[in-house]
Amino acid sequence: MTPICKLDPPKDAAKGPPPRFVQGVRVRGVDNSVLCNPGPHNLRVGVKVIIATAQGDILATVASNKLPNFKKETAVTFLNIVRPATDADLAREQEKEQKETRAREHCLELIDQFNLPMNLSRVMYLPDENKSVFFFTAEGRIDFRELVRQLAGKLKLRIEMRQVGVRDEARSITGYGMCGETLCCSTFLNQFTPVTIRMAKDQGLALNPSKISGVCGRLMCCLQYEHGIYKELVKEMPKMGGRVETPDGPGKVIKMDILKKTLTVRLEDESILYYHLDELKSMPDRNKKPDKSPS
Repeated sequence: MTPICKLDPPKDAAKGPPPRFVQGVRVRGVDNSVLCNPGPHNLRVGVKVIIATAQGDILATVASNKLPNFKKETAVTFLNIVRPATDADLAREQEKEQKETRAREHCLELIDQFNLPMNLSRVMYLPDENKSVFFFTAEGRIDFRELVRQLAGKLKLRIEMRQVGVRDEARSITGYGMCGETLCCSTFLNQFTPVTIRMAKDQGLALNPSKISGVCGRLMCCLQYEHGIYKELVKEMPKMGGRVETPDGPGKVIKMDILKKTLTVRLEDESILYYHLDELKSMPDRNKKPDKSPS
């Protein structure tokens, strides 16, 4: 999982004993909450604060109450909450957002002008470094040298172009899945794990791309959550298309509900009936060739 923007402690951060408490904050443009050392401050959720980072002092919003530092990680591991934000800090943040908006508009115009096959995700302005970072997605490598020259000339800033994956883009922008909940990748997932079409098949889901794909266009991460349970339960079930003995005679399994342990069976008279797993017995496959054991 590639972070859109990673915040590091200042290079001159002093090493010290582990803080007793840590507190989560949210930073605009950063994927997940960041754990910080609150120091002597007692801050409510929602309060704007200034945190010290390698990129300079950054505005953040308190996202959690104080939590005990159970891992006893050293102070240098965490960013420090410097102080509550002032009106001047909020005004600077608003000015920063306006510069990012203008930079985004200029970049989009140039992307259209040069007909570049790329999608601009977001822009981050770093005033302490006099630099703007442009995050984008693309299918392959992009020659954006002329784009960078034009942007640097217009904005009078150092320009960095950073390519990210479509999953990382969705994670950064955030949004809602078809379940109505906030995207897993932008809330609690710390890393992406491989998701395959086999996971959808094993769970009996319709293989309709619009039903099993997330907002990023890739297979939904949640397909993996229950896959292990399905793999265990399916071991108790007859195979799809397998022959079973029912109370009404032999038949063939044409559908199954793994969680409910129910099966749909087509009998030899072409009637279709539903049974619970406990009502059925597996039968040997008539098409399977018998093993030839040595005499």
